[in-house]
Amino acid sequence: MKISGPSIPMTSAAATSEVAPVANVPAVAPAASAAEQAPLQSAALLQAKEALQAMPEIDRAKVDALRDALAKGKLPFDASKLAGLIDRYHGSRS
Repeated sequence: MKISGPSIPMTSAAATSEVAPVANVPAVAPAASAAEQAPLQSAALLQAKEALQAMPEIDRAKVDALRDALAKGKLPFDASKLAGLIDRYHGSRS
């Protein structure tokens, strides 16, 4: 795709980058940043974010304990019940 330039001819002001002064326009103060508006919230969120990043993606100790309990028969597992729940959640696709 080739772009060839503006399809509307530029006026002399636009071509020379001249800007006409704007009269009677009230000045607007810049908005306060999010950190200035809610410093307590951002501090709490920063701490939570840091704590979350420090946590492992998967709790290996808990996974290993559950796997061990399943292997030893200490944690009941009903494959047909699980299959029924999966089927109910996803619906029959036949």
